[in-house]
Amino acid sequence: MQQIMVVGAGAVGGFFGAHLAKQYPARLSCLLRPRTLDAVRSRGLTVRSATGTFTVHPKAASDPRDLPKPALIILAMKAYDLDAVLDQLAPVISEDTVFLTLQNGIDIEDRIAARFRRESIVGGVAYIYSKIVEPGIIEHYKRGSVAVGELSGDSSSRVAEIADLFKQAGIPCQVSEDIRRTKWEKMCWNCVFNPLTVVIDDRVSAALAHPELLEMIHQIVEEVAAVSARLNVPLPADMADRVLRWTQEIRDIHTSMYDDWKAGRPTEIDSLNGYIVRKGRELGISTPINLALTGLIKAITEREQTGSDILRIDGAVLQPVSLDRVALAQLPAEHQIPDMSVFQSNMKGQGIRVKGLLEIPACEIGADHVTFHAFDGRFAASLTLSQAIEYGIVVYQIDGQAVPANKGGPFRLVMPGLGDLCANVKGVSRIEVRRGLGKDTRPSLPEA
Repeated sequence: MQQIMVVGAGAVGGFFGAHLAKQYPARLSCLLRPRTLDAVRSRGLTVRSATGTFTVHPKAASDPRDLPKPALIILAMKAYDLDAVLDQLAPVISEDTVFLTLQNGIDIEDRIAARFRRESIVGGVAYIYSKIVEPGIIEHYKRGSVAVGELSGDSSSRVAEIADLFKQAGIPCQVSEDIRRTKWEKMCWNCVFNPLTVVIDDRVSAALAHPELLEMIHQIVEEVAAVSARLNVPLPADMADRVLRWTQEIRDIHTSMYDDWKAGRPTEIDSLNGYIVRKGRELGISTPINLALTGLIKAITEREQTGSDILRIDGAVLQPVSLDRVALAQLPAEHQIPDMSVFQSNMKGQGIRVKGLLEIPACEIGADHVTFHAFDGRFAASLTLSQAIEYGIVVYQIDGQAVPANKGGPFRLVMPGLGDLCANVKGVSRIEVRRGLGKDTRPSLPEA
């Protein structure tokens, strides 16, 4: 395997890629995102560790066609980037290319096999605690080893060669006789401590300090083990106790999910607990704790939705609220207008009264106006609170589908009954509660 390509230079790929580049400077290349590529080209790839700091300058590009054709591709990016990366790699894949998977998650190999030959895949597991300080700079704290093995469980010369590549670079590497089980064992740990450290906003040690959480840890692992058993990978009966034993020496750490959350990056929750929930449903296995953790992590970490298909209510309210079309359809029936033609004969669609929308957030004391803003910022109408409540309707769908832009959608404000003070606004994306009159692009303003 003369040429080696590492995909990604984050906490995992940056650490292992730098060590491999140090040992094999002519054989190692990195496929990187543009921002990381700029940093590595200008300053190199640096690893800071308790054992020392070093910098390498590997061949790097954001297009694999600009790098030497790889015999071995080490996938070290996040699981949610896999499909996009496989699209990128397709032009340089040959019958002889070997993939080594070092991502979290269980379905990585199956997803690769759906695109390329299953025989081209070697399974891998990374054991490391490190983090990205900034693009091209990795801080390494604990561990730093890998396990590799054939998915079939057979021994092979290529697995031995891969293991030797890592060992020669100073990276401990174990050849696993059952890499599928090895991956499921790490999955158990990941499904426990990655989400729990986010939920409690603390280190692993805090999750070990409470008897109630210890019981919860056992339940999480039992659900994971039930799914793995049905997928023909039985785990030991004492798997939860093993997870707890493995954790004692790293109890002072945060997790990769915690670090991603704090850095504002997406998490891998869908590839961890979310995968267990989806597989459990397929197999008829109940996974309530993993389901709860999946929902909690998404609620904690995912940023508020924005865009033309989101209606936001903000301003003089205690807490802003964002609603999509589905959420609007679920508001109380008393505020719904199932047929807008009863107000305007030429108008099709379903609407929601502004009165119902303004009952969702708690308005600040003294709020007396409401301004409706178009998504492109060009148009707005500012009304008294009483006018908005009495006359305002937001049209949000036609026959169960989003209102098209050429009909003023996705959200359109209409004010039937307001007469000469008509305040229709197309493409509404924001309802601003105010004290006093706000922006108004109509030729004449309504009286307060």
